[in-house]
Amino acid sequence: MAQSVWGYDSDNGPERWHENYPLAKGDKQSPIEINSKDVQHDSSLASWHASYDPGAAKTILNNGRTCRVVFDDTFDRSVLRGGPLTGAYRLRQLHLHWGSADQHGSEHVIDGLKYAAELHMVHWNPKHGNFAGALKQPDGVAVVGIFLKVGKNPKPEMKRILEEIDNIKTKGKEAPFLHFDPSILFPKSRDYWTYHGSFTTPPCEECITWILLREPIEVSSDQMAKLRSLSKNNENEPMSPLVDNWRPPQPLKGRIVKASFK
Repeated sequence: MAQSVWGYDSDNGPERWHENYPLAKGDKQSPIEINSKDVQHDSSLASWHASYDPGAAKTILNNGRTCRVVFDDTFDRSVLRGGPLTGAYRLRQLHLHWGSADQHGSEHVIDGLKYAAELHMVHWNPKHGNFAGALKQPDGVAVVGIFLKVGKNPKPEMKRILEEIDNIKTKGKEAPFLHFDPSILFPKSRDYWTYHGSFTTPPCEECITWILLREPIEVSSDQMAKLRSLSKNNENEPMSPLVDNWRPPQPLKGRIVKASFK
């Protein structure tokens, strides 16, 4: 397996990542399955707050593994603070993980339940100088995870991202994505689970404070189909649908998951 070609197929998928990325077998890997009975309510957990500048949105791209929206993170213009975090973390990008059908696709699993997709908003701690520096620190990165569930009353939040899909159909395609306030993607409830984990993609650095929102946002089956119309291949190659880009749950290895709610 060549260094650059990890993916989600049987020959280069999650089961084999550790061959090139030994951290993938580490003690603080993500995602995990959350079992309500093992979660500890922590009354000292504060509420979290995001102040995002819609002008920080820059581009949307298909990198062959996910659909990603990139933000300007050169200064504190879009930040996340509070909750389990100390200080302000800058928003760098958001991306999605989804399945080949509506019954699965999320990376985190809640009491055996899988959602259709999971959205990750990746923030980093500027006290570490730059993003690369933050990846080396246990408090370097904070990710807000939002579940997408298929329902009859889809909210308009995902619409803007999905409208751009036709412009980034194939791997390597990028399009301008301006004036977008990602806080519209938050559900009404601010309740969350939190634990210390890792990136769910190689090299799987264990630098993440997860803030996983309990309440999912709703999307339609058509919207999910739109995501699945992306190709993981280049323009001049046969269309190969970009689906099932999720990593299965990893062992908890003694970690405690805390909840901001009872």
